[in-house]
Amino acid sequence: MRITLAQGQYGAKTNQIFPGIELDMVGDFVSEANNGWEGYIKARSGYNIKGGGETCKVFCNQSDIQVTAGAPAGVSMLQALKKPAKPGAAEVTDFTQVKVPDSAVAHKTDEEIIEKTRARFQVLTDMTKAVKAGDVRAMIVTGPPGVGKSFGVEEVLAKDDLFNTLGERKPKYEIVKGAMSAIGLYSKLYEYSAEKNIIVFDDCDSVLLDDLSLNILKAALDSSKKRTISWNTDSRVLRSEGIPDRFEFKAGAIFITNIKFENVRSKKLQDHLAALESRCHYIDLQMDTDREKVLRIRQIVADGMLDEYELSDEAKIDVVDFVADNRAKLRELSLRTVLKVAQLRKAFADNWQAMAEVTVMKRA
Repeated sequence: MRITLAQGQYGAKTNQIFPGIELDMVGDFVSEANNGWEGYIKARSGYNIKGGGETCKVFCNQSDIQVTAGAPAGVSMLQALKKPAKPGAAEVTDFTQVKVPDSAVAHKTDEEIIEKTRARFQVLTDMTKAVKAGDVRAMIVTGPPGVGKSFGVEEVLAKDDLFNTLGERKPKYEIVKGAMSAIGLYSKLYEYSAEKNIIVFDDCDSVLLDDLSLNILKAALDSSKKRTISWNTDSRVLRSEGIPDRFEFKAGAIFITNIKFENVRSKKLQDHLAALESRCHYIDLQMDTDREKVLRIRQIVADGMLDEYELSDEAKIDVVDFVADNRAKLRELSLRTVLKVAQLRKAFADNWQAMAEVTVMKRA
């Protein structure tokens, strides 16, 4: 059985699916899916994302699957089949991500945009240090994919934990990536619940789709002096691991996401996300236009991001200009793409541009 997600009228749609359905994204949707939108296709368990070519598919093969597909303005989810009436069907929710045109920042100079971006990333650095010191208990960080959110947080934590690394001791922090069940979330929080520990959830947006996981996350991100996290049902898994059904969480917590909470259309989810925002600090890096992303790229390259490739200054400029000039054709406008192009510039000096057209650009 198949559901097709294709170009349609703007707006959020909610449909029901159940295991065994195959989701296809076609037309304009697939070009956006390959442009970094994989981050908006999530499942609580057993998901498999394949991008490229004519379609981008999600195969639902678990009984508790819940898939979220996000589309930019002008693209919404359409269901080619009638809504299944099977009980216990999973829900598909449209996270509509608003793409802001460059005209929104036309009144600002390049210098103003670079300074604003640099200031916000400095806030991210300072807040991460404050979480590590225990002065700030938790925070949420949101921004577009591939602009350095995770790198900035990880760099601060790695530097601060250098002595543990050199001494071959267990780090005081862990970065958790990908889908996670509610019981997995509870167990991981318990493992790092001690004071001075830090747990970072990076691209773990699947926890936002499950009420139980959300309630556990709310408890962990709470700014109150004492945070108690509970598991209120019997669990053989927890018993076998020696994990109590109630514990005090004294560590710091950071949740990194590509989702801008204010753009979520589901009223139920809006309420949950508002509760999360009210419990901790919320940092929006505010790079919503392509122009802001390109200027961020230029700033980071100027700060030395490509030094390890031993490219000449002229070659570095070639790389950045290629990304900037082809921004609309790239699968993803990000620092990751810059690194890919830099690799090609070093490896294929004579035809790196032709190689990049094949490897980092959308299919024409």
